[in-house]
Amino acid sequence: MQRLRALMRMTAVRLSALYLGLFAVFAVILVFYVTGTATSLLEQQTRDTIDEEIDQLSRVYRSGGIVGLVRTIDRRARQPGASLYLMTDPSGRILAGNVESLQPGTLDDTGFTDEAFAYRRFTGSERDGRLHLAVAEVMSLPNGMRILVGRDQTEVESFRFLVRRALILALGLMGIIGLLVWFVVGRRALQRLDRMSFASARILAGDLHERLPVTGAGDEFDRLSDNLNTLLGRIALLQEGLRQVSDNIAHDLKTPLTRLRNRAENALHDAEPADASRPALEGMIGEADQMIRTFDALLMIARVEAGFHPAAKEPADISAIVADVAELYEPLAEEAGAALRVEPSPPVQLKVSRELIAQALSNLLENALKYATADGRQATVRVGVEASAERCVLWVADDGPGIPAEKRGRVLERFYRLDESRSKPGSGLGLSLVQAVAQLHGGRLRLEDAAPGLKVCLDLPRDDESDGE
Repeated sequence: MQRLRALMRMTAVRLSALYLGLFAVFAVILVFYVTGTATSLLEQQTRDTIDEEIDQLSRVYRSGGIVGLVRTIDRRARQPGASLYLMTDPSGRILAGNVESLQPGTLDDTGFTDEAFAYRRFTGSERDGRLHLAVAEVMSLPNGMRILVGRDQTEVESFRFLVRRALILALGLMGIIGLLVWFVVGRRALQRLDRMSFASARILAGDLHERLPVTGAGDEFDRLSDNLNTLLGRIALLQEGLRQVSDNIAHDLKTPLTRLRNRAENALHDAEPADASRPALEGMIGEADQMIRTFDALLMIARVEAGFHPAAKEPADISAIVADVAELYEPLAEEAGAALRVEPSPPVQLKVSRELIAQALSNLLENALKYATADGRQATVRVGVEASAERCVLWVADDGPGIPAEKRGRVLERFYRLDESRSKPGSGLGLSLVQAVAQLHGGRLRLEDAAPGLKVCLDLPRDDESDGE
């Protein structure tokens, strides 16, 4: 059942099922239309034949009277393949014809019978005990005698059965051939789509050297793959250019800045305690450290978003990572006057980049401690892991002032800070880096109300491979 539901989620399978359903509906409509049209044609021919025979018998009656009519009906009734003939007296007694008995009430009304009636046929000295169906026209003579002329419906029913059987057989064969064609051609198309999806997943995972498969058939799939491969080649060139620009920034800007910072530190070390330049040197060192951290954050965000970060994904225990990072930040929390609590959680195996997850958690803890303890406020920062069969959520919550709902989307932007005066240290890149790490792992970053405070959730997907490790 699960496999069937998985198949029905595929567009190709749903389209095929839709086409097959439409084909079946129109096939049924075609069968009934052809059968109904053919039957109507036969019924009209039967009516015309009966009307013609009624006219002939009327002429015989006018020219030869009752005796001539009886002889004509008796003669025609004995001919091979004859129609149905019956002549009765006013009391209903059969005088001539080839009908042994009729369905009661058939002779009550004159004119053409609205519906087929049952009868038993009598031919010569032989009797057919089976019931047959026929349609007929009843004519009344001036002396009260009744004449019935009809046609057996066995041929019509046989024709209707043959037509329906032939159409059903033909449509059945067409359906079987259609299913075989769909199975061969559609299965091949699905296999190609699966290969394209697998290649696309590898590309999304950061392998820009992967290309969509091309079979050389020159069809729509190959043309699409060629265009996308060309696009991927250009994207790879652009990302390589971005990586080179990032490296140039690191080399041409960060390196001189680091040298400037080191020289200021050396000057501060050589300066006398009462030297008036010491405050300026200390401020220069602090600003240089802040700029270096900003450069590091920008480079890491750019490399993570471009898929160039060297950290590889491997199975890791998320709960253990949380415990290790929290242990590192306990002294900082005590210094800030905050309580850092790690909520207990069982081991959660997930295939992640241990370094990036630790960096993301560090940024979240720094933000929580910085804003929750603002203005000397006593705060509690909690961190934990919640896991289900499909998701793993790493969260950090504090009881500080929180973030207004209308600003939670903007704080994920680079360089955006709630402290508009920018009096507090920071670059406004912490949550941007966490969001980039979440996207690299196929997850997302959520900001929720902790009532009071803020709860930041790093929501990551779980897969079978990571679960099984």
